[in-house]
Amino acid sequence: MVFKRLLGAIGVGGPSVDTVLDEGPVLPGAALTGRVRMVGGTASVEIEHVTLELVAHVEAEGGDEEREGLVAFHRATVDGGFRLADGEEREVPFTLPLPWELPVTELHGQGLGVVLGLRTELAVAGAKDKGDLDPLRVRPLPIQEAVLEAFGQLGYGFTSADLELGHIHGTSQSLPFYQEIELSPPPQHAHALQEVEVTFLATPVGMEVVLEADRRGGPFTAGGDAVSRFTVAHQDVERLDWTAAVDSWLRGLIERRGGYAEHAGHAEHGAYGSYGGEFGSGAVAGHSGVGHGASEHGHRSGPSTGAVVAGVAAGVAVGVVGGFVAAEVIDEIGDAFEDDDEEGGED
Repeated sequence: MVFKRLLGAIGVGGPSVDTVLDEGPVLPGAALTGRVRMVGGTASVEIEHVTLELVAHVEAEGGDEEREGLVAFHRATVDGGFRLADGEEREVPFTLPLPWELPVTELHGQGLGVVLGLRTELAVAGAKDKGDLDPLRVRPLPIQEAVLEAFGQLGYGFTSADLELGHIHGTSQSLPFYQEIELSPPPQHAHALQEVEVTFLATPVGMEVVLEADRRGGPFTAGGDAVSRFTVAHQDVERLDWTAAVDSWLRGLIERRGGYAEHAGHAEHGAYGSYGGEFGSGAVAGHSGVGHGASEHGHRSGPSTGAVVAGVAAGVAVGVVGGFVAAEVIDEIGDAFEDDDEEGGED
């Protein structure tokens, strides 16, 4: 094992640290497990704390300016208050509960190009050093997979995925950013839609699915952005025909004559400016999930097992490994974001 030498604030000859994650992708809302391994340096030191933090590469838009960088959004202290002797080896196992809104980085093993990782902070005598990013793989929850598979069955193709700094008005969003999965429409919808963006906001009982469609104008429909929000329950994943449900959602966006849904609002981006288009919220189904959308088609059976994400998975071109090569390059750019956070105080 090659340990990552910390040569910054702690100094040359200080302790080294390496974080090893257990194999395989994790699920949003589950737990991340692994071990933090430390080796003492040339002198005995007091370790004040060992803290893990989740870090994401996000984008922020404000006017004509677009910024991007790394944002730390979830922290937990796993050890601390001990003396590490020179040359001493110490291993600390950990279990880190993950946020339900954790972004998805892969679909059926194919990377979406989202940069997400774990970083280890070691504090010695008031000085703090942060190690390199350890790539974090996140697979979708069953409902997320079912919805994306339904888009694939309807012929939609994957375009890109990114994380946007800001808050979607009127939602239960808790993280400082949200994930957008951009899909291109099939021929039967291309006359009405230029692009559809999907955002999942998961909770312990279910999730909100936010659809934003970039609509083409026509004789009976308004162009521009149209947004609808639907609430679905985890328990419905095996009970509904998701292809019919998603088709119903899309038809609602395409056929809506008014510009936006009844409860209009705006996405908030704080100091980075407001979202470029109007943001409304559409019909929200009850606790039973997407009953309104699915019942229009009369189908209640679940998706067949072993079905593949035809259009979506086929369009994935960027892998997670390539994303993390980029992460090391943009780390300095991310300091602009993280410096802003530090000026406002730590969590």
